[in-house]
Amino acid sequence: MTLRRQGITDGRVLGAIERTPRDVFVERAFEAQAYDNNALPIECGQTISQPYVVGFMTTKLELTDRMKVLEIGTGSGYQAAVLARLCRRLYTIERYRTLLREAESRFRKLNLTNVTAKVGDGTKGWPEQAPFDRIIVTAAAPDVPHALIDQLKPGGIAIVPIDVPVAKGGGQELVKFTKTEDGFEREDLIPVRFVPLVEGVAREL
Repeated sequence: MTLRRQGITDGRVLGAIERTPRDVFVERAFEAQAYDNNALPIECGQTISQPYVVGFMTTKLELTDRMKVLEIGTGSGYQAAVLARLCRRLYTIERYRTLLREAESRFRKLNLTNVTAKVGDGTKGWPEQAPFDRIIVTAAAPDVPHALIDQLKPGGIAIVPIDVPVAKGGGQELVKFTKTEDGFEREDLIPVRFVPLVEGVAREL
């Protein structure tokens, strides 16, 4: 398997990806490319992440089947569908109502019954359901997302793409935050490329 050759070796993660048909989550025009290791465009100017990045981020979450997880940026629902197979309960927030409606339809089609989704401002997290064991963000934050880290349980992990200042080379870095008693520990992982994390709920025509 390509992902295994790229260093994704967690058997549970690979199994969840194998059981999640990516072609269900891409636009019809891109179905032939559904299993290529590339990001693809979806509606509302958003993207579905490449399988390697999904596998890498999911692995770094260190999930167990007892965990409560928050995802920021439902998008097509592909990352959520992978996560749902690995955790007890997944909460996912999307700012585009159109995308969320389609993602929820896919969750039903795949019989994923442990996913709760809503339209909302992902930058604020989901305080009513906090704390979470894990948080994953599929859009690039301009800086450390303190509002989200605050919603982690002690010892909890957040995986977040963060903008790198131009003075330090620019681009984005995938970062692992681990909640501690007096703040958090930070581990920079790999360069990535995500759409920006935007405040508020999108206004759609």
